[in-house]
Amino acid sequence: MRLQKYLSQAGVDSRRACEDIILQGKVSVNGKTIKKLGTKVNPETDIIKVNGKVCSLKYDFIYILINKPKGILTTVKDPLGRPTVLDLLPEFCERVFPVGRLDKETEGLLILTNDGEVTYKLTHPKYKVIKTYVAHVRGIVGNNKIKSLEKGIILEDGVTAPAKANILKVLRNSTIIKLEIHEGRKRQVRRMCDSIGHPIIELKRTQIGDISIKGLKPGEWRLLSQREIDYIKGL
Repeated sequence: MRLQKYLSQAGVDSRRACEDIILQGKVSVNGKTIKKLGTKVNPETDIIKVNGKVCSLKYDFIYILINKPKGILTTVKDPLGRPTVLDLLPEFCERVFPVGRLDKETEGLLILTNDGEVTYKLTHPKYKVIKTYVAHVRGIVGNNKIKSLEKGIILEDGVTAPAKANILKVLRNSTIIKLEIHEGRKRQVRRMCDSIGHPIIELKRTQIGDISIKGLKPGEWRLLSQREIDYIKGL
């Protein structure tokens, strides 16, 4: 981040005024006086002072819901330069991070925030927040397979917790099912469907708890409502 932008976001003054403050030699970074505009600083590690006083960024909490399209990575940065969920958002002053993950080929509801409490409540197993998925799978799924999903599937990392599953639609050579789980294992839904012999064709997360993706097209986003924020914090 450029030094003058950092100072402005820290509430020192306007961007233009902060440039003047730097040129006047009133700013130091890690003990060294800086008079050059455009100097880059790391907000997480550098100690920035104005007139000898440490200044820090003033963060506000922000909560974003996005309908992640297929082919987009759930990460803030990819070393290979592939598109990430942050590429779908405008530039916010606050840094946000994905809550949990959706694999590259899974689309649907993803929450990003800088509120650690909200992240904790949505991801920690003790809160048992239900994640709802709609899966289009190969083959015709019988009721016995649905019961297996609900009872628990033996995976390489243990038996899955009891889930709720039901058939939404039977097609010619495939089935659309709805699956509700409260665990968050890596690629769990895909592995569960593979285990019963019905690999996934398409997978979408439609809901987390009471928060729904309804009304958002792939790639679209919105801020969480106050009701939705209060719901999460009240878990």
